[in-house]
Amino acid sequence: MIRSLPLLSLMLMFPLAAAAQAPEAVYTNARIWTGDPTNPWAEALAVAGGAIVAVGAAPDVEALAGATTRTIDLGGGFVVPGFIDNHTHFLSGGFQLASVNLRDADTPAEFARRLGAFAETLSDDEDRWITGGDWDHERWGGELPHRDWIDRLTAGRPVFVNRLDGHMALANTAALERAGITAETPDPEGGTIVRDPATGAPTGVLKDEAMSLVYRVMPPPTEAALDEALDRAMDHALALGVTQVHDVGSFGGWTDLATFRRAHAAGRLRLRVYSLVPLATWPRLAEYRAEHGLGDDDLRWGGLKAFVDGSLGSTTAWFYDPYDDAPETAGLVVTDTTLLRQWILDADAAGLHLAIHAIGDRANDWLLDRYEETAAANGPRDRRHRIEHAQHLTPEAIRRIARLGVVPSMQPYHAIDDGRWAEKRIGPERIQTTYAFASLLGAGATLTFGSDWTVAPLSPLEGIYAAVTRRTFDGAHPEGWVPGQKISVAQALRAYTAHNAYAGFQEERLGMLAPGRYADFVVLSEDLFEIDPVAIPAVRVLRTVVGGRERFVAGE
Repeated sequence: MIRSLPLLSLMLMFPLAAAAQAPEAVYTNARIWTGDPTNPWAEALAVAGGAIVAVGAAPDVEALAGATTRTIDLGGGFVVPGFIDNHTHFLSGGFQLASVNLRDADTPAEFARRLGAFAETLSDDEDRWITGGDWDHERWGGELPHRDWIDRLTAGRPVFVNRLDGHMALANTAALERAGITAETPDPEGGTIVRDPATGAPTGVLKDEAMSLVYRVMPPPTEAALDEALDRAMDHALALGVTQVHDVGSFGGWTDLATFRRAHAAGRLRLRVYSLVPLATWPRLAEYRAEHGLGDDDLRWGGLKAFVDGSLGSTTAWFYDPYDDAPETAGLVVTDTTLLRQWILDADAAGLHLAIHAIGDRANDWLLDRYEETAAANGPRDRRHRIEHAQHLTPEAIRRIARLGVVPSMQPYHAIDDGRWAEKRIGPERIQTTYAFASLLGAGATLTFGSDWTVAPLSPLEGIYAAVTRRTFDGAHPEGWVPGQKISVAQALRAYTAHNAYAGFQEERLGMLAPGRYADFVVLSEDLFEIDPVAIPAVRVLRTVVGGRERFVAGE
């Protein structure tokens, strides 16, 4: 039985009865967390025309079924609104699913072995680059990889495999030669070419904007390859209960948007997408919006992505004070701040939505200053500008985020990953407001969650586990890393559903299970409120429904 079923649940069904129209499907025998504060728990829901038309007690909803209504017995499954991921590199994820996996390579030898083995599976076409990888040098003690590790194993085939945070990558000699990178190549602004301290020769590791030296010579993917990557990514996402992604781009944003639009036009888009493009292209987006509008609820656009700094793992996040384990640096500004400030002001004046990456405490403060300046310059409106990651905050920044109405777009899995080694980077004081989920909610901020896939796994259940337990996956913090920042299951679910809908200006149609909203929901094998949170990663997704269509059913 459900815990409570207020009279409101019956009142919500009156519109359907008045329409005298039987639902297309009734899902029953479930424990449903609706996310709707006025009607939080239910046993059944009815769907028609891609929307929810009733939710409440099983006998009441089942009574609406007609001769053509399908009745689906969920066998006591736990139902939640469809998971929304606030930050993905979705097409990169699709390509990575078909590439080499270096994420859990624990030694330099294993790193090299996997690359060599993958190279052997490819044809003799030397124009086929090996990319992706998502390696983590902290797994083998922090030594950065070197092109010497892989040159012999990859022969003349170019390799450019990124660290899992996407802020540095390893090129083999073939890739460096194609990019023209030598000992004489200067570091580009906002980037670093890592060099051998004795000879000055590049080791193959390129950080932040230095990666662009290689990206510019890589052949672009074909439309067919992009379409295949999207299909793989959608299959993966739907099996994890993801019904919408906010995509920040993999191939310059506009290529990504064109790929999504191609799929949408062909009826191949099986989940919802909010597609963002680079902030530097804001005039193009303003013109695009004037010609095409903002899309629809299956595929929409209107948001802009940019970077202030790099990442903690690459020691390129921008802090006030130097890194404890790299005192020669306090991080990097990866975009010229004069340009970035002007783009922010102009894009906001054009009424566009901003979602800007800031990780270090100084980067976050700089961006908050710009958002406050922008609001003063351009006047009041419903902005919902976002800070992507918002990882390392000062206590005052936490209060300012809430006061300014800025949306912290965070990825909780990073906390249980970075928590293994973050203290050696920035010390015991600065980590107290790192991934400050509880503090942000306590200040009144609209906290949103996602994955940053492929930087972290796409699974929302792993993200919820991370936010609720903060147990680093090395087992070193069984009570939680910085445990005062743990939050509840309900708070984490809202961050993955209703709050993300708000962050994408779709809170009237997505994020809750209530009549009139889209029938986007997920059926899980266990009640997340009843099990030990430590067991959340073992929970299985049984069914994923998007707009009333069953897009994933386990075992089918």
